[in-house]
Amino acid sequence: MNFIDGIKQKAKTNRKLIVLPETEDLRTYQAAAMALEEGFADILLIGSKDLIEVKSKAAGVDVSKASYIDPKTTDKLQTYVDALVELRKKKGMTPELAKATLLSDYTYFAVMAMKLGDADGMVSGCCHSSANTIRPALQILKTSDEAKLVSAFFVVDVPDCDLGDNGVFIFADSGLNQDPTSEELAYIARDCEKSWNLLVGSTAKVAMLSHSTKGSAQHELVTKMVEATRIAHALFPKMRVDGELQLDAAIIPEVALSKAPGSDVAGQANILIFPNLDAGNIGYKLVQRLGKAEAYGPLLQGISKPVNDLSRGCSASDFAGVIAITAVQAQLAEEEAIRRMKENE
Repeated sequence: MNFIDGIKQKAKTNRKLIVLPETEDLRTYQAAAMALEEGFADILLIGSKDLIEVKSKAAGVDVSKASYIDPKTTDKLQTYVDALVELRKKKGMTPELAKATLLSDYTYFAVMAMKLGDADGMVSGCCHSSANTIRPALQILKTSDEAKLVSAFFVVDVPDCDLGDNGVFIFADSGLNQDPTSEELAYIARDCEKSWNLLVGSTAKVAMLSHSTKGSAQHELVTKMVEATRIAHALFPKMRVDGELQLDAAIIPEVALSKAPGSDVAGQANILIFPNLDAGNIGYKLVQRLGKAEAYGPLLQGISKPVNDLSRGCSASDFAGVIAITAVQAQLAEEEAIRRMKENE
């Protein structure tokens, strides 16, 4: 069973309602139809009944089992308006502005649905920028209590590959933070370890990547990754992390023996932490396009509820995979909420 099939099986054990706001894009309907047909998530579409019928027909799929909310006609609108005003009044939000925002930007409407318990997770970004997905999530849902920052990662599944975890890797940050500091990189690594434990389950092994291995080059970018490794060891002593490592030293056992002997990560890494967004974004796209890998993301970590972005170049199948991942994240969010509630009783 490959990575995404395993995720779908896990999602089926406790189906979650995932809201999709980009009902202008045909891939939304194709991905929704896959989720409904395979049974790994329930779907909430944001848009009018007429729009959904026309677009789903154009996409050639049946989404009749999905639910939908039309922001222009729903009796929930005033509740959403009032809640958004309350949440953002210190930032100048007025009832008029809240209503206009919810009616013109369905991502805001979808995030409010999550905030008020009408959906468990959201996937957006197939036809909008990452900022359009992340901004309302940060403004309304906020960061999680334990998060240092919000970051983005891709799960990359390389076919016919025995490296990483049978070809499965996490690449980070590959979608959000332009030039994270050493401390931020350490926290990104910690959050990726948590995501790996949820989505894959084998032992996480984190490589701080560089063009240098163990001092083979001297540069401020090398120092950045050395320091990130030091901070990670100090803050998270149980995490298996090493650096700085060149990519080949991180994932190829034979190279690791030569370049980083004695490392408990080199040659075995499955989480790859890149020094900046340029490297991370270029890296995942090279593997996806030239290595024919499946790349799911950018997946967001550090937000209080599951919200995930999409690459605008994603396929409907990629989209469906991210829905499944979001559903599994929502399962964990529910479990953690129940645990906190019991602790407070």
